[in-house]
Amino acid sequence: MPIIIALDQGTTNAKALAIDHTGAVLATATRPVAIANGGGGRVEQDPQELWEASRECVARCLASVPLADVAGIAVTNQRETVVAWDRVTGAPIGPALSWQDTRTAATCASVSESDAARVKAITGLTLDPMFSAPKARWLLDSSPADVLVGTVDTWLVWCLTGGDAHVTEPGNASRTLLLSLDTRRWDEWLDQLFGVPIATLPKVVPSTGPFGVTRCDGVPDGLPILAVLADSHAALRGHAGNRTDVVKATYGTGSSVMRSTGAHVARADGVSTTIAWDDGTATYALEGNIRYSGAALEWAANVLGVADAAALGVLAGSTDDAGSVTLVPAFGGLGAPYWDPDAVGIISGLTASSTRAQVARAAFDAVAMQVADVVEAIAERGEPPVELRCDGGATASALLMQIQADALGCDVVVVGDADIALRGVAGLAFSTLGIDLPPAVSAAVYRPAASADQREQRRRSWAREVDRSRR
Repeated sequence: MPIIIALDQGTTNAKALAIDHTGAVLATATRPVAIANGGGGRVEQDPQELWEASRECVARCLASVPLADVAGIAVTNQRETVVAWDRVTGAPIGPALSWQDTRTAATCASVSESDAARVKAITGLTLDPMFSAPKARWLLDSSPADVLVGTVDTWLVWCLTGGDAHVTEPGNASRTLLLSLDTRRWDEWLDQLFGVPIATLPKVVPSTGPFGVTRCDGVPDGLPILAVLADSHAALRGHAGNRTDVVKATYGTGSSVMRSTGAHVARADGVSTTIAWDDGTATYALEGNIRYSGAALEWAANVLGVADAAALGVLAGSTDDAGSVTLVPAFGGLGAPYWDPDAVGIISGLTASSTRAQVARAAFDAVAMQVADVVEAIAERGEPPVELRCDGGATASALLMQIQADALGCDVVVVGDADIALRGVAGLAFSTLGIDLPPAVSAAVYRPAASADQREQRRRSWAREVDRSRR
């Protein structure tokens, strides 16, 4: 009975599962990690804490299952966050710069329009401080000469292998602004543009490796690392595999909305083209990232004086609709498909008869409408997907999921597995052993209740208010 230890190093916690070939979870371990927010867009984490939390979770799962049955380890991770460390000692050089860190906004703004267009053509990414290359340059500017840089997957594999492997996989690498989508290799022009020497970067290998074997304190030696995937990519694989007619949405602090395009490198206005994974054959995807979804609900709960997003949902559910009230939560500008850093948050349509419940309802509408904006941008041939498959904390809200189905005009399927990214990367690891994991089980299906006319009217009204927030 082979077992995979799947590790997810996220923004706020590390989590590991021991999963067997039937998909059963035999053990679980989790540990929170700190994140520091400061002025000027500073958002940092401690690389050593990320590693120690990951190692602890892996070790606790290993201690709960027969070691002889463990076939290997699979890793999924928060994306775009960058770590720099000493090549010889392995000691981190300063903090990890989080994907949320925006200190490099001025660097991105200084790139000419023609160079930014060339960056987009090569990488599939809009030039934005969320991505890794400007962060890597920031760290290198204050580092000694003999350093290595990498995203969180690279750092964890380096630590797991005792410094034997300085590698990354194409999905994580495609989020750095340094990788060519066509060659799946580091691009020399991009390295020069951002000032990140290729010698500091990890080797790009397939998502199934080779990544080496474990050789670190606290974990038995010799366990192979069988698969590595970025977290959103792992969730896509867990939801839909290679299906191109299904879109997945992860509802977290922000949201990642993604659709596989198979072996086709697709392009669409306002969204990113990315490599989903490479298991010998590259699978590409279109993705849009929304900055405020769950965070918009928390903001509204705080402003309205209710305990949390769940309480906000109770309040919002006490009214049939938001009336004329619209919230556009562009608190840090707008992400996909607008990429407008100058957009501002607005509440519009207030009247003397507007209620707290309608404002709460407008917050839920805002989350669903933002997701609908991205789904429409990545829809194949402009058609809605067969279904939207959803995960993340906000999917617990039946109200939000029904609003989402009405906004899109397609079925919204909530998976019953809260750890879909872990299941996705474990599935890739099992595939290297010739084993297919059973698909994730659906917990609930929401079908559109609004008419086509109602949906079109609501979408037009939303678009008008988004335009207002941008002007």
